[in-house]
Amino acid sequence: MQPRPDDLPFDLRQLTIFLAVCDAGSMAAAARRLGLTQPAVSLAVAELETRIGAGLFDRAIRPIALTPAGVLLRQRASALVSEARQIAPMLREAGRARFPLVRLGLVDSLSRTLGPTLADAIAQRADEVAILSGLTASHASALLSRNLDVMIGVDDLAQVAGLERRPILTESYVLMLPPGGPAVETMEDLRGLAERFELVRFSARSSTGVEIERHLRRIGLEPPRRLSFDTPQGVAAMVAEGGRFAVVTPLCVVEAAPPPGAVVCAALPGPEFARSLTLVAYAHELGRLPAELAEASRAGLRARLAEVAPEMARFVQIA
Repeated sequence: MQPRPDDLPFDLRQLTIFLAVCDAGSMAAAARRLGLTQPAVSLAVAELETRIGAGLFDRAIRPIALTPAGVLLRQRASALVSEARQIAPMLREAGRARFPLVRLGLVDSLSRTLGPTLADAIAQRADEVAILSGLTASHASALLSRNLDVMIGVDDLAQVAGLERRPILTESYVLMLPPGGPAVETMEDLRGLAERFELVRFSARSSTGVEIERHLRRIGLEPPRRLSFDTPQGVAAMVAEGGRFAVVTPLCVVEAAPPPGAVVCAALPGPEFARSLTLVAYAHELGRLPAELAEASRAGLRARLAEVAPEMARFVQIA
């Protein structure tokens, strides 16, 4: 019977025998090592070569040598067999309701605010924890390529099937001004501010930076582009020097943690402008952990806002 096009051209037993022959240098030595007969080893290797459609050993050389195809298969087979051998211990560990490793991507405006809280929460359920802070776009790519297990950011990947999404909060954008800056209550005030003060931007690599630019164009403001930063700390430091302003979110202010009195925040005039943060994970893969992390995030944000920036709470709606 002809194999189906989607059939694998080998099984793990054949790969294990093939690797034993590579290590032992002969079929006979591999058979002794595996507790098999030499004909059984020879047959397994021959079947593997037939299914792959390439010779793996040069049998004219003693001890037998690998062909180029054999060298390539040895490199890949070693990793496959090693990975397969780890599955049973990992499943036994999972049976104890613990995960071997959980990797979380956290938008950088939450890094200091939630990083320790979420690390502690994951550590109760996993042997190893990795928290990576940075831009949402990078985390989304890493999640989809299976290099992250969970992410919290501004993109809920709504177009991707097979994910679970848990809302964390919605926050309105605000103005960040230097102390003693002008009062900004109307759109005319905002236009006057943009004419007199320099705008400090978030990097166009960030989702926040892109959304702010869209909003400014929507309300007819296009200040000169001179200063941009990847981090809330950089934005706040430049505003604190005076003569500059920024459009930020309350959590960016909390994350930047400027010295008391270094900056002033006020409502942003004009149409509603807000962002939402969502926890995203693969559905049905981490049990209740995503729900637990979402709740820990909400509780941690409530506590942090009450502690360091109670005046910003009116701009934040926690889910």
